[in-house]
Amino acid sequence: MPAPRESTDSPASPIAAPLLEWRARAGRHDLPWQTDRTAYRVWVSEIMLQQTQVAAVRPYYERFMRRFPDVGSLAAAAVDEVLHLWSGLGYYARARNLHRAAAIICARHGGEFPRTFAAVAELPGIGRSTAGAILALAHGERHPILDGNVRRVLARYFGVTQGLATAAAVRRLWELAERCTPHAHLPEYTQAIMDLGATVCVRARPQCASCPLGAGCVARRTGRQREIPPSRAARVRRRREIFMVVARRADGSVLLERRPESGVWGGLWCLPEFLTLSAARAYIRGSLGIRAASPRRLGAIAHAFTHFDLLIHPLLVPCAAGKPAVEEGATLWYNVRAPARIGLPAPIAALLAPLASGRVPDDSRPAEQPGG
Repeated sequence: MPAPRESTDSPASPIAAPLLEWRARAGRHDLPWQTDRTAYRVWVSEIMLQQTQVAAVRPYYERFMRRFPDVGSLAAAAVDEVLHLWSGLGYYARARNLHRAAAIICARHGGEFPRTFAAVAELPGIGRSTAGAILALAHGERHPILDGNVRRVLARYFGVTQGLATAAAVRRLWELAERCTPHAHLPEYTQAIMDLGATVCVRARPQCASCPLGAGCVARRTGRQREIPPSRAARVRRRREIFMVVARRADGSVLLERRPESGVWGGLWCLPEFLTLSAARAYIRGSLGIRAASPRRLGAIAHAFTHFDLLIHPLLVPCAAGKPAVEEGATLWYNVRAPARIGLPAPIAALLAPLASGRVPDDSRPAEQPGG
């Protein structure tokens, strides 16, 4: 992916000066990735911050950096350990891409994070905006950025009324991002425009009275802050119900399966999942070889994803030590009393935690009863 062309004779940025002044007095200066600002540390923070807010990212970032202080340690780790430290942060493809990219950096770039825009943008999970942000923040190079927060700032300031996902709007916003990016103070400017979108020019209730760009903002002058950018059509939230089998041996270990890399909870370890109670019971009889015992229904667990709600009905069943056969790399016995460092979805971790102390949340219904 070629870097955007830089113009050395472009007019001064219309927003850089007030943004830099605002950042100096009101911006965020205490974020953990702002200290020892190497390309590696900035890269990890930018990936974690994709679709996730700073407050949620901070503790994950600090734990991640303690375990993986550099590219080499990340590349050498097992993907399960990377996913383990990511568990609960969501959008797990980001963690797998970080791990893959670290291996590429070690193999192709001698363990040093690449310095050219093209090489950075070729890494898994990094697009044009993220590549530009890494190089601007870490090395002070001039690259415009266009993450979700910056899109909103530019759309309101310049009055871009098209839906931000349209090709025309994206082209226009990149042109504006290029025009607004100054030729000096690149780390400060890049952080400032991201901070403004995250803390002042927010989606629902923008704080226009404290915005340094208010005087020139088209949306504010015309009273259209809530209309620009236009909201996407609301999706109807779906609701899914599934059954999960908690096959537990006498030693407390529970059978887990690795999920495919694509789809929900990609690459994580999870309980065997079924769409119907009859399918779950068939698995218990067939794959687990348990015919006499009736599964015990545990308390249901609700979990919200971005576009749908999931209701999990866990079914606890005792399992003999020799059942079932464990396929290498696809299934494992997970000891809840001495848990391995693997990636678990947050609701599965919450479900298994009480089992470690012998407590079993029970909704007092037999698994054969319909209604779930």
